[in-house]
Amino acid sequence: MSIDRRDFFKVMGVTGVSLVTGNRLSASNAPEEKQEFYGILYDSTRCAGCQGCEFACAQAHGLPAPSFEDLPVAGTERKADETRRTVINAYQTSKGEAYLKRQCMHCNDPACTAACLTKAMLKNPEGPVIWRGNKCMGCRYCMVSCPFDVPKFEYHSPNPKIEKCDMCFDRIREGLMPACAEQCPTEAIVFGTRRELLTEAQRRIHNDPGLYYDHIYGEHEAGGTGYLYLSAVPFEELGLNTNIQKSSYPALTKGFLYAVPSIFVLWPALLLGIHQATKNNNDNEDHDE
Repeated sequence: MSIDRRDFFKVMGVTGVSLVTGNRLSASNAPEEKQEFYGILYDSTRCAGCQGCEFACAQAHGLPAPSFEDLPVAGTERKADETRRTVINAYQTSKGEAYLKRQCMHCNDPACTAACLTKAMLKNPEGPVIWRGNKCMGCRYCMVSCPFDVPKFEYHSPNPKIEKCDMCFDRIREGLMPACAEQCPTEAIVFGTRRELLTEAQRRIHNDPGLYYDHIYGEHEAGGTGYLYLSAVPFEELGLNTNIQKSSYPALTKGFLYAVPSIFVLWPALLLGIHQATKNNNDNEDHDE
């Protein structure tokens, strides 16, 4: 049985009022950025599908090197998992074959951090969303809440971790750029502040409207993301979910969370609602296809 997202949060709001009489519940906006978030602009029109970013990422984080037999092939969806934080996929589009890099989107106001009971998932002031193993209790709520289906759990490990791109946070703090951006031979991956990257993306679209599809994916999706995409074709042709809502997912519930002290009694239901909202987006995308 499916549940409408608006109806779900309406019911939860009524429940909150019954628990705390007289408290006015309202969703808060995404927190203001206290400093410039760093991000990455990925330009699909410049990507050659070489997988250099995959090899650089694996080396930087001590992950298994990609197999030389596991190549991007149109019609086959490769996904990031507990052994790889980023992947390149190939697609047959209306303008020929194109590639797309997938990894954590590093949302401005991440659902995974809002769902994390122990603050193991953390949005740093610099922009990257990281996982801190010493704080994780293994609930996997971050996996349930993510609208991009990013965090992956090491089910077969005796000491399991949540694996996801962290935008090479340690390198950023050392004054270096993420490994994938540093190693990209075609400069399809550009690192900088989110403001700078949006300006650059807009400049490219304006200067070459015949090359680019007139949209920056990630500018507004899910309240804005640290990863921004440019493409020659509509983004659904590259496997991206174009039904993602424009406001952040935590903004729907944050006022309620802070207003109701006994929220932990209702936490599983709230997570179910976030998961259902995400699932409905994915179902809509599959139906559109």
